[in-house]
Amino acid sequence: MNAPTEHAAIARQHLIDPEICIRCNTCEEICPIDAITHDSRNYVVKFDVCNGCLACVPPCPTGAIDSWRNVEPVRHYPIDEQLKWDVLPDTTELDNFDATTGATGAGETPAEVKEITEVATAGHGGPALAPWSAAHPYVNLYSPATPVTATVTGNFRLTADDASSDIHHVVLDFGATPFPVLEGQSIGIIPPGTDANGKPHLLRMYSVASPREGERPHYNNVALTVKRVTEDHEGRPAKGVASNYVCDLKKGDKVQVTGPYGSTFLMPNNPGSSIMMICTGTGSAPMRAMTERRRRRMHLKEGGELLLFFGARTPGELPYFGPLQKLPKDFIDINLAFSRLPDQPKQYVQDLIRERADKVFRMLTDDNSYIYICGLKGMEAGVIEAFRDICRANGTDWDALRPQLLAKGRFHIETY
Repeated sequence: MNAPTEHAAIARQHLIDPEICIRCNTCEEICPIDAITHDSRNYVVKFDVCNGCLACVPPCPTGAIDSWRNVEPVRHYPIDEQLKWDVLPDTTELDNFDATTGATGAGETPAEVKEITEVATAGHGGPALAPWSAAHPYVNLYSPATPVTATVTGNFRLTADDASSDIHHVVLDFGATPFPVLEGQSIGIIPPGTDANGKPHLLRMYSVASPREGERPHYNNVALTVKRVTEDHEGRPAKGVASNYVCDLKKGDKVQVTGPYGSTFLMPNNPGSSIMMICTGTGSAPMRAMTERRRRRMHLKEGGELLLFFGARTPGELPYFGPLQKLPKDFIDINLAFSRLPDQPKQYVQDLIRERADKVFRMLTDDNSYIYICGLKGMEAGVIEAFRDICRANGTDWDALRPQLLAKGRFHIETY
């Protein structure tokens, strides 16, 4: 924890890794005591405010938030210094203490070290958990300092030409360089050039839209689902550096890639596991990867249901709309919500979830079913409220059920 006891010789300072942080603001929004702040470049933790509750750790999509250094309380890293970081500082001898022997060279006793260590992790329910049967993920194989070069082998627009959303399906090939990914993981793209301060652009994260065998089976490649950003959340014109770069890539272009990232938002491998997928827009990327993984194994007849809730303004703005229509109905239960159809009432994914209440509740309470939510953060509240209503109608308390789902690795959210 950051706030040390008076007699402790060292304290645990909570830091955020600027190399893999995607600046999604999740940590700052969820912190119950306003211990996290940011500027135009970095998110940082206030040493004198953070109490080590770790509420921010499980929701972080990259694990950037789960970074720590042992410091002397009077010599901690100040906010102004952290805001200038491009990488975390090197560890010091204080980070090499042994919680059993107390050997750090810093002068504290074994009892004090043990107390600091225990208090630092007190009250934490553990990190977000992957499904028990998920395959082992490889993470952080390539950093911004040592990225891997991939070659563009395809770039296709997914949405209609007249749609307001310009969404692309981009395929990257890694050649002979190992780059193992699982469904639900993400990779980082480093745009070329520098920002307004003359520093290299920060990486941007994109969920992988292809299964573990590659977009083309048995090829060392991945697919991404990328929306061209032309305005900010308030609707003001704003050109997304990375998204426009990726959407404009041509076949044969070289791209600097980091990762893979993500060790919890993973699909179950256990035959017969059912999956509920709820998404909007480019949040469809991991759902497409999971669905394609299952589609390629249909002949094995492993069982397990796929239930999809997918929202967009119109069919022309729904990524993968055409391919979805070709999937057998006994393979996947598809529910599409459109909010801008002419002469039709607005419909959102939470409305369809309520319409399918019986099946949704059955999957929520089935230990062999797993729930995945991905897309714009604005969707999250509506979906959770729908779950709460469905549980209430069936005599169950959602707020009591949710911790059980998390503890079993059955409930996963990635919103931005």
